[in-house]
Amino acid sequence: MSHGSRAKALFKPEFRFGMGGVPLGNEFNKILDWDAEEALAAAWDLGVRYFDVAPWYGFGLSERRFGHFLHNQRRDDFLISSKVGKLFKATRNNAHEDYFPLSDSPNDIVFDYTADGVRRSIEDSLQRMGLDSLDVAFVHDISPDFAYFPNGWEEQLAIAEKGAFPALSRMRDEGIIKAWGIGVNCPEPILRVIDVADPDVCLCARQYSLVDHKDAVDQVFPAVREKGVALVIGSALNAGFVSGSPRYNYGPKNHEIPTGALAKREALRAVAASHGVDLRTAALQFSAAPDVAVALVVGASSAEQISQDYNSMQAKIPTAFWDELKAKGLIEQAAAIPDGGD
Repeated sequence: MSHGSRAKALFKPEFRFGMGGVPLGNEFNKILDWDAEEALAAAWDLGVRYFDVAPWYGFGLSERRFGHFLHNQRRDDFLISSKVGKLFKATRNNAHEDYFPLSDSPNDIVFDYTADGVRRSIEDSLQRMGLDSLDVAFVHDISPDFAYFPNGWEEQLAIAEKGAFPALSRMRDEGIIKAWGIGVNCPEPILRVIDVADPDVCLCARQYSLVDHKDAVDQVFPAVREKGVALVIGSALNAGFVSGSPRYNYGPKNHEIPTGALAKREALRAVAASHGVDLRTAALQFSAAPDVAVALVVGASSAEQISQDYNSMQAKIPTAFWDELKAKGLIEQAAAIPDGGD
């Protein structure tokens, strides 16, 4: 079975819509434990069965919260992915304030993309979640936009090429994980990993949204098609920007948002209003539409939010809306559009 076929077989229809763990790691706001549990229970009741977390989200907080809920479910009923490349050590002099100030973590960070490091990372994640297995491991954040590496992302990539990538292939072959890839916010690492290793599925975050998708259409999608690698699409709303947040991608609230992004959002809103379309709904469906996408992951901080996102995936959007976006150059001509609701 090819790697792309393995990923497509893994992501069955019930796993095509997933809940991501960034908000429940307290990245944007302080979420209380019982509110996090309520959000996860609501997702489960809706039928969500794919969950994506990472040690990085809240310095372990997100994994603990997801695990607290999921360890009570039958393991075969859900798909779980997490990330590797970041290890933690408990210390009173931790640096979590520099990364996730709302997480209250007792941990400090160690970047480790070696073979031993990724095995340790998966073991630690399973302990935090209280689970006995991980379905998908994404090598996390080896990307030009990640500003925290001491000597740049290329140095970490070189370590991963010798360490993490072959180790994850061995772990897949041994049955410890079912699939692996890289989880990043920029095209370059995805293009690199599919050239030098044999991943199954990559997490393509914030690269395929209504606001920003040209590089994905022109570069990433043709390359992964050729290599037979699948994609999970993340941050379809650019961390809430599309639906009105004063934040673009993962920057802090009220930081400088690119003028072009603001202008495009306004143009998208105008077309959506003229067709009676909810822009958040359109954005989610757009990001799930490409043939290379085996799943869409959305972050949610409350039961209400995950319910809204789930229901958005069931809505019908008229083909005329997508036709107008293409006619006005607001989406790429080669971009896939969802099935119309006409």
